[in-house]
Parts: sequence; C-alpha cells; structure tokens
Amino acid sequence: MSTFIHGLFRLRRNSWEMVAAILIALGVFMLMQPFALWLYTYSFIVTLIGTVMFIVVSHFPE
Repeated sequence: MSTFIHGLFRLRRNSWEMVAAILIALGVFMLMQPFALWLYTYSFIVTLIGTVMFIVVSHFPE
C-alpha cells in the first residue's frame, strides 16, 4: 500500500494508471446500473475523465 501511495506522489505510471482504470470502470458501472438516475447522469463525465487521465498518465515515467 505504501508503494502505491509513494508512486502517486512521485508521479509514476503504474499507480496513476490504476487510478485511471478504476475511474473508467466506475463510470461504466454508473452507466449500467438501474438504481440511481444521478449516477447515470454523471457516468459519461467520469468515464471521460478516466480516459483522458489514462492518456495523459501513459506518458509518465515508469
């Protein structure tokens, strides 16, 4: 766990790619759930932020 947090503070690719992938998965889950309309409403923006974040983070050092 401390390696993950250390990677976040040092702007390393692996930690930030995991955060971006979790955001993308969260956005897809929000899109497919039938319970709360507000989750569906914000699902596209969460998925978009995760995707753009993944593209930017892929240029970080290993």
